[in-house]
Amino acid sequence: MTTDNDALIGTPFGAVAITSSNGQLAIELLAVQPSGTISMAKESDNPVVQSACRQVMLYLQNPTAAFDLPTAQQGTDFQQRVWQAIAAIPLGQTRTYTELAAQVGSGPRAVANACGANSLPLLVPCHRVVARNGLGGFMQGRQNGLLIKQWLLRHESVEL
Repeated sequence: MTTDNDALIGTPFGAVAITSSNGQLAIELLAVQPSGTISMAKESDNPVVQSACRQVMLYLQNPTAAFDLPTAQQGTDFQQRVWQAIAAIPLGQTRTYTELAAQVGSGPRAVANACGANSLPLLVPCHRVVARNGLGGFMQGRQNGLLIKQWLLRHESVEL
């Protein structure tokens, strides 16, 4: 579990850690013991982190809640293209790695690697990217990552 987070939100699937370093916002989904409810476990004095916390909590309560946060993240030109394509996937829908690969002119494995480098899940909803025949991966294979992906997709009313 991340210990250097600026804020921590308890969720039904585990936790959401939010950090800000050098003006760069980062969100990490953590597969820890779920709290069962959405609550602040650790608060921050940073106004950007506070805003992110409010917006993440609203999303966790209502998936139609919109995010209004800076989504700039460091990455290669290719990663940026993939993240833009992911951010354009509408709520309640998914795209396959293959579909995104065709859209950005690449291969599915490269798209999966860009998904794994995404430091703003929820804002850049990589959980909406699935395999042709199933959920595919999530959170670079970390423990319980697929359970979090399933929770997020159900939360957004995606049929699994």
